[in-house]
Amino acid sequence: MNILMDIGHPAHVHFFNSIYRLLKDKHTFFFTCREIPIVISLLDHYRIPYQVIGTKGNGLVGKMVKQIAFTKEIRRILIDESIDIACGVSTVHATKGTKAKSIVFCDDDSIVIKFFAKYVLPYADCVLSPSALSSEARKNTVYYPGQHELSYLNPRRFHPNPSFMKSVGIEKEEPYFVVRFSAYKAHHDINEGGMSIQQKRALVDALQKYGKVFISSELPLEDEFEENRLPIPVHDIHNFMYYAIMTVSDSQTMSSESALLGTPSFRCNSFSGRLSIIDELEKIYSLTHSFKTEQFDWMIRRIVIELELGNIKERYRTHLKLFHEDKIDVAAFWAWFIDNYPASKIETKKGGFDYGAFQVPACDFTEG
Repeated sequence: MNILMDIGHPAHVHFFNSIYRLLKDKHTFFFTCREIPIVISLLDHYRIPYQVIGTKGNGLVGKMVKQIAFTKEIRRILIDESIDIACGVSTVHATKGTKAKSIVFCDDDSIVIKFFAKYVLPYADCVLSPSALSSEARKNTVYYPGQHELSYLNPRRFHPNPSFMKSVGIEKEEPYFVVRFSAYKAHHDINEGGMSIQQKRALVDALQKYGKVFISSELPLEDEFEENRLPIPVHDIHNFMYYAIMTVSDSQTMSSESALLGTPSFRCNSFSGRLSIIDELEKIYSLTHSFKTEQFDWMIRRIVIELELGNIKERYRTHLKLFHEDKIDVAAFWAWFIDNYPASKIETKKGGFDYGAFQVPACDFTEG
């Protein structure tokens, strides 16, 4: 088959790469992306061939105009390359009138992505979503026991490597923190937000009492935080989070990634309590903690309590093993699903589908 994968976010590179590695010897792949430096850097790192189809727009109207252009360009590629399966939100409308079938990977609550939930997802040939969203009961959706980030952060897929430490002056047992600040420029981020500059300042001051603080920011970093700038290439971020004592952010994705690495994460933004995926990690497995911006002081207090209790990584990695017992090898399931589509959709939609073939024993991460 000819398979196209369209990338709109850095996390897409990681989980599409997991599918690509499993299927590239059986099928022909085409990757498209926007002119996003971090995305291009990751694609280059993974040695994935790709085609840049434009830059992202600003504001709702700007994004819609750009989306029309993306759809036209993707449609051209679908026809020219005789694509059989197209993965990604931007492929849904582009596939109409072509032989290609669209598969969307969605882990967002419909109430948060209202536009896509109404105008895009219903028109996809198939949507793959974690079981934490199964209450939405979309007719064209297959709900599986896992999470997106598990496709590349499962201990079978990810092997932490501490080689970066020497270059940034960190000893292997030295405590340090990862702090992430988001830009809030996505279509679903309108009227949403994270920590204020005053809260960022208070956060760094509080954490520095317990270890070094390294900051990753989507927006230009304020001068006062320059000495805290994260000094690693983007492809090393998961290694960096794995060995950190904690991740604190106003980012959804990095909070989930940190949790699935067994590194406790704390998140402070207006989305707190409204996202099913992270709620599952928090309320069932106690791997992450979320607070609204007006609860910032509560978050700081909880962070201090966790640090003072000690053995924080050991405690949270016990929680992570329980999570793994309930989930599957997501990358293996996705690869099987695409490799056998559309029969796989029919089989999984029958009800009572046995995911046993994709379950793996809970295990610890091993350094690679």
